[in-house]
Amino acid sequence: MQENKIVNYIKDVLKNMPAGWLNITTHRLDIYNEELAKTEFLEKFETLYNNNNSELKALDQLPTAYDYIRLGHPLSCVLEWGIANLNNLKSENIISFDSKTVPVLAILRKNLLENKNTQIVYKGELPDYFDIETIQHVYGYKFELKQLKETTETPEFDGSTIFISQQDEIGSLNLNTAIDFFINIHSQIGSVLVINGEKNESYTSDIQHVRRRETVAMTPSNSLMALKALTSKTSIENEKIDSSNKASVLNSIKKITGANTKPLVASSGLSIQYAILMGLIHDALEKNSGKDIKIIVPPNCYGGTNDQARRVAACIENVEIVDLPVDGDNDMVQSIEIVLAKIANQDAVPYIIAEIPTNPRVEVPNLIELKEVLSKKRTTSSGEIAIDPVFILDQTFCPNVHFLGENEILSTVRTISFASGSKFPSGGQCTAGYCIGNEKTTALIDKIEMHLNLCDNEATEFQYEILAKQMPSMNQRIIDAYKNTREFVNFIQEVLPAAKINFVSEELAEQGFTPSVFSLDLPTKGNSDEERETYKRALNLKLINLMITEIPNESKYCVSYGQLKGCYWTIPATSTQGTTKEGDKDYIARVSLSPDMDLDRHKKVFLDFVKNI
Repeated sequence: MQENKIVNYIKDVLKNMPAGWLNITTHRLDIYNEELAKTEFLEKFETLYNNNNSELKALDQLPTAYDYIRLGHPLSCVLEWGIANLNNLKSENIISFDSKTVPVLAILRKNLLENKNTQIVYKGELPDYFDIETIQHVYGYKFELKQLKETTETPEFDGSTIFISQQDEIGSLNLNTAIDFFINIHSQIGSVLVINGEKNESYTSDIQHVRRRETVAMTPSNSLMALKALTSKTSIENEKIDSSNKASVLNSIKKITGANTKPLVASSGLSIQYAILMGLIHDALEKNSGKDIKIIVPPNCYGGTNDQARRVAACIENVEIVDLPVDGDNDMVQSIEIVLAKIANQDAVPYIIAEIPTNPRVEVPNLIELKEVLSKKRTTSSGEIAIDPVFILDQTFCPNVHFLGENEILSTVRTISFASGSKFPSGGQCTAGYCIGNEKTTALIDKIEMHLNLCDNEATEFQYEILAKQMPSMNQRIIDAYKNTREFVNFIQEVLPAAKINFVSEELAEQGFTPSVFSLDLPTKGNSDEERETYKRALNLKLINLMITEIPNESKYCVSYGQLKGCYWTIPATSTQGTTKEGDKDYIARVSLSPDMDLDRHKKVFLDFVKNI
C-alpha cells in the first residue's frame, strides 16, 4: 500500500513538474536559504507528499535543491527520495552520480585520508574504464578486489566493503550487513550509491563533496529516465546516440577558440578541470618520476577551482599547492615570475591555473609580458634546464578570445584552455564544460582524455544536444551581453561616482575581452576599518535584495554568468569563494548581465537605491 502511494505520487510529480526542473541549472534561486541548501527541498517535498499535493503551483514553490546543480537538483533529489522510501532507508544515504566511477573514488579518497582499508567486491566483470593500475598508482588509492558469484558470499573485512553491481533495473538493492557501500551502475545514466548502516553515515558529506568538486549528480534528463523506470518497474532502455551533436559541439569549440586540436567535453567545468589535473599529474609521474609537482593557483579564485586543486594535492604525496596572487595590488605576470623562478630552482614540475579575465576583479594581464614570463628558459639549482610550465587557462569569462591557434599569443607556450559550460556555452541550460589545448599539448590532451574516461565524466548525450543548439550563437550573445554590461557600468559610474567598479577598459574590449560581468565596491563610511567593512557588507546585501525583490523575473541571487536572460548578483566571499581562506575573500558585489534583459528597469531600481543611501 505504502509502495503504491510513493510510486503514484512520483508519477503525478513527473506529470506536473515545472519545466525548470529539467532545462535550467538555476531553478528557484529566489527561494534559497544557504544554511538549509542540502535539506530544505526534500523537507518541503515530503510535506507535499504527506498532503498528496503534486500540483504544478505547489511544486514550483519548492526551494532550490542544494546550492548548485552539480551537487544536486530537484529530479536527482526526488530520485534519491524515491529509492530510499521504497527501501525503508534514509534519503540522505542515497547519492546519485552521473559518473559510474567517481562514487567508488569518493569512498577510496576518504579511506586513504583516514588510513582505512577498502575491499571492492563485484559480480561478473568490472567496467572497462575502471583502470585498476591507474587508480592505484596515479590517484594513490589502496584497495583489494574480489570477484563473487553471489552477494551472500561477501567476505568479512577489516575496513570498508564496496559492492559494485551492474544492472538496468533502478532502485533494486541487494544489501546485507557485510556491505558498507552498495553502488548500482546503470549503463547509460550513471550510478546510485547506497550508504549502508549507521556506522557509515559519517561518509555522507565527504561523498557529497566529491560529487560537488570532481563530478556531478545524475543529470536532470537521466534522473527523469531513472524515475520513469523506477515507477514503471522496468529496465532503463538504452537510447540511441546521435553522434552529430557531439561532432557539432567539437567543431564549435575549435571554431570559437581558433585551435585546430582535439577538444574534450565533460559533465561540468570542474569535471574537465579534474581530468586536466589528473592527466597532467599522470604525465609528470611518467616523464619526471620522483620530482615534486607544484599546482600554482590564485588563492582567491573561484572556490571550486581552488578547493579541487587542494583536494588533489591532499591525496598525492609529491603534489603541493603554491599560491599565485593575481588580483588587486598583485600583478599576475610578476607573481608568475617569482613563483616559476622558485620552482625551477627546486627542479619541480609547474602547473599554473589562472583565469583571464580574473574573477572577481575582472583584470587582464599584459599578454605579451605573460607570454614572455611563461616562455622564459630557467635553470635548476644544479644548472640544468628547468621543466617548462603548463598554463591551464580558465576562459569562462571570455571563451571567445583566441589564445591558442597558430600565431596567437599563447600558441608557443604549453597551454590548455577550459571553460564552464553552464555559462555562455549552454546559456545556463546544462553544466557541461570543455577544454582544448594548443599544438604543443597534443600528448597531454591524450592523457587528459584517458582520465576523463576513467572518471566516466564525459558530457551526456543530452548535454551534447544542448551545447549543439546553443554554441553556434555564443559569440553573438557575448557581444550583446557585453553591450548591456558596458551601458550599466557607465550608468553606475554616472549616478554613483564614489563606487569602485572593476571592469575591462574600452581598450581591452577592443582587443576582444568583452565579459558581461563586473564587480562593484560600494562606497562606505565609519570610524574604523571594521565599521567601514561592516557597513559595506550590509550595503551589498541591501542592493542585491532590492534588485531581486523589485525585478524578481530577471534579477537573481546567483553566481550564474552567460545566461540567456536576466541579471545575476552575488557576493563572491559567500558563494564562489566558499572554501577560500577568509583573508583572501572578496566581500564585494559581482554582477553579470545577459543579452536579454530590461536594462532600463535595472537602471531605475539602482537609481532608487542610490537615492536612499
